Amino acid sequence: MAILHLKKHFSLTLGVLLVTVLASGCSSDDAADSYQERPVQELYNTALADLNAENYLEAARGFDEVERQHPYSVWSTKAQVMSAFAYYQSNKYDQAILAADRFIELHPGNKDVPYAYYLKAISYYEQITGVGRDQKVTRQALDALEIVVRRFPNSEYARDAKLKIDLTRDHLAGKEMEIGRYYQRSDQFVAAINRFRQVIEQYQTTSHVPEALHRLTESYLALGIEDEAKNAAAVLGYNFPGSEWYQDSYALLDENYLRPEVKEDSWITKTWKKIF
Repeated sequence: MAILHLKKHFSLTLGVLLVTVLASGCSSDDAADSYQERPVQELYNTALADLNAENYLEAARGFDEVERQHPYSVWSTKAQVMSAFAYYQSNKYDQAILAADRFIELHPGNKDVPYAYYLKAISYYEQITGVGRDQKVTRQALDALEIVVRRFPNSEYARDAKLKIDLTRDHLAGKEMEIGRYYQRSDQFVAAINRFRQVIEQYQTTSHVPEALHRLTESYLALGIEDEAKNAAAVLGYNFPGSEWYQDSYALLDENYLRPEVKEDSWITKTWKKIF
């Protein structure tokens, strides 16, 4: 979806960026030295042709050459953001991020700055890996997406960023759940509770909350902390009454002759009241 979105954006602007190649005024000596120094229009249009032909890496290098040979040209500014886009299209995400950052730093007031921030965020987002891997890039993606929404709330990029923020937060919650379940299987219940607590406190709108409440019920019960176990089950039942996780929590308490019961001074209750 991101690639289509980006292509749509540039399909509307490529015609504006295209400049007419000047065919006259090039002698044979000029041709011999063309690699060292070429007219800005020629460099830009060659890179643009590579982009249209989906030769993205060549296009990126071509746009970089525009800036290298003609750093003070108006086309140098356009080439910088086009270079970032071309690197993104060639899956060279680190180069795309660097190019976007450079454009933002050099041209903070340019009309394409919102797009550069979005392109940077998407470059992080598309590198997100499974929850079994380190989630550094996921956190970077979340931070970058939130910047887009915060700085450009009414832009077309903010709408897409908001959707991706929800998915990214769900992914981070999934990582916390995986670690928590590992600790729980290893009978390290305090460490497990800390991970499930992170889900409740930081990722309360994600799909992992019902399971997190159930795992808290299990872990507290394993430690003999019955009041917190009953409270976790009560919050789960009140907010997700049809959930299979609540059925499991209720059955677990029933086996121990207990019932779900709200405990007003529990951190779970206080967190839930603060959220809702």
